[in-house]
Amino acid sequence: MQKLTRPFDAATLWQLSRIGGLALAPDGTRAVCSVSSCDMDKNTTRSALWLLSTLGGEPRQLTRCGNKDGQAAWSPQGDRIAFVARREQEGDKDNSAQLYVISPDGGEATRISHFAPGIESFKWMPDGQRIVFAAWVWPKLKGAAAQNKQHRAWSDRKETGYATSEAFYRYWDHNVAQDRVQHLLLLDVDGPNRGRVTDLFEGTAFELGRADDGNGSYDVHPGGGRIAFAHDPAPVARLGNAFAITEVTLRGRRFKPLMQHKAWDFGSPSYSPNGQQLAFSAANVGKVHTALNQPAVLDLTRGQWRALGKRWDFSVGSAIRWTAEGGALLFTAEDRGRCPLWRHDLDAGSFEVLHAGGTVQGFDVAGDVLAIAEDTALHPVQIHAWRAGEAPRRLEHFNDDVLRGVKLGEVKEVTVKGALGEAVQMWLTFPPGFDAKRKHPVTHVIHGGPYAAAGDTFGWRWNPHVFAAPGHVIAQVNFHGSSSFGWAFAHSLIGRQGELELQDIEAATDWLVQQPWADRQRVFATGGSYGGFLVAWMNGHVAPGRYKAYVCHAGVFDRVATFSADSYPVRPKDLAANYWQDMPKVLAQSPHNFAGQMHTPTLVIHGAKDFRVPDCNGLAYYNTLKARGVDARLLWFPDENHWVLKPQNSLLWYSEFLAWLARHGAAPRSRQSGKASKGSPARGPGRFA
Repeated sequence: MQKLTRPFDAATLWQLSRIGGLALAPDGTRAVCSVSSCDMDKNTTRSALWLLSTLGGEPRQLTRCGNKDGQAAWSPQGDRIAFVARREQEGDKDNSAQLYVISPDGGEATRISHFAPGIESFKWMPDGQRIVFAAWVWPKLKGAAAQNKQHRAWSDRKETGYATSEAFYRYWDHNVAQDRVQHLLLLDVDGPNRGRVTDLFEGTAFELGRADDGNGSYDVHPGGGRIAFAHDPAPVARLGNAFAITEVTLRGRRFKPLMQHKAWDFGSPSYSPNGQQLAFSAANVGKVHTALNQPAVLDLTRGQWRALGKRWDFSVGSAIRWTAEGGALLFTAEDRGRCPLWRHDLDAGSFEVLHAGGTVQGFDVAGDVLAIAEDTALHPVQIHAWRAGEAPRRLEHFNDDVLRGVKLGEVKEVTVKGALGEAVQMWLTFPPGFDAKRKHPVTHVIHGGPYAAAGDTFGWRWNPHVFAAPGHVIAQVNFHGSSSFGWAFAHSLIGRQGELELQDIEAATDWLVQQPWADRQRVFATGGSYGGFLVAWMNGHVAPGRYKAYVCHAGVFDRVATFSADSYPVRPKDLAANYWQDMPKVLAQSPHNFAGQMHTPTLVIHGAKDFRVPDCNGLAYYNTLKARGVDARLLWFPDENHWVLKPQNSLLWYSEFLAWLARHGAAPRSRQSGKASKGSPARGPGRFA
């Protein structure tokens, strides 16, 4: 009997569990991760912690009472797991995220913090008796009691206005907490001062970065007496400023600058196991603002530092971890649409790909055990663990039941000759049961960024398999400006945005329509963020009829109006002009300046809480098309940001997206059965110890 198969649609996408926050126990025998699941009826997602064994055995759910349990971290002794959550315990309901601890053997989680401003991120101190955490505080107040009192008053206020004189006052979808900055604080977990909170930055001008929302911007010395942290040393905080690294000695609270240079942006400090060196990322932004993040090491005894891999044309994309003996660094860095785990040997100066995989979303190392959370274009995140000399072991099977019987199409990587005569990568996702003898509609899905890449990863918000299921062949072009193809490739679009990218997409379309399976009468282009900008750009630069219809999600339409974005300090660098100094150059890179040539039907999608590309762009684009008599449709979300995150809204988003293409000629074909494509087996890494 033939095995029944079903298509991969948006509803199935939301049935999948989403895995994150991987952390290994100190002895490497167990790991903990967060697993998020959706309740479509309640239109919510919730996250719980799960315990995994690296020695074998079934995963065990560790927490059940919270809705958003995350950021799990093992104590140095391995006897407790701390995590961040908002819960109700003994009649006391959290109004902000607090720290909890739970035994890995189970039982009830216990709240260990009562700090009203809330906990943003944290790390254990080596003694296991204290935790350092980040929180948004009022910098002029002294003591935790004063912070708690002010937070209660702030929470009880009736007015809703936001007043500020800051240059950096909002980010992505939220305002920076009014009149507050992010400090590092110490929490006593045990002992006679249990519950005591000490602000390490109190009375100083230091603050953590306003865009920092994790614990990668600070690290604790193995001896426990010092903490290194990255911060903006400029008198006025702005997005895009070069960061410095400073060290605070806990006894006496003395601050010592470690790394600061106006030409270099430093971040992600990480002490070596013996505490004699500090690894960090370093980008020479004084030379060019698109400089890649290089790994670097500071000798804390001599005060000398060196950037590593000056000829290594990649960019560190994760926190840097040391191997157990301190002879090598581990980190992720994109490479041609994939994101492997790298190992840099400090003595040999060599870089090697430790795990090639698809996209490493997270990793941890404990002794001779390495755990990796990785996805590919053919499966969501899976967790594997390796012990030296052993085959990899998969630690979970969270999504296997949901995906059983689901048919995914084949994914291929091809290369076309694009702008400047250079090779350009394109990913193709085929519909399940693809028949090369039939004509299929072709749809571009253009990535955002622009310094990002489409690749071997499992998308949640723009999943190509959902788009391909009705019969489309999905094309994802890594145009000039995309990351993971070297610095020169990424930097090439500066001051001429839209030019090279369009040549690359058009070259890809030329290649696509020459394929015997492509229906040249049903070619579409869709994109989000920078991809949305490119779709709007295409509408004003490509002759009508080349593309049947466009979808523009959160796309830049008016470069001048987009100065209202949170990223306004950075965008003039990309455009190589300020609009008040060189308006012609800015207009030459703005889609709205070419509205008179726009004729192609477009679905415009935007969220009102989008601070990266404010929704004035989408509304102006839609209104312009309507005023010109061009077929257009608007999908506007009052409660979504740059993305669409609520489950029911996401289903609506996919429905409108596919219905728009179907309306313009890409009608779904009849379903076909067949065997699902299988991903390649997990590949074990090389040396990592």
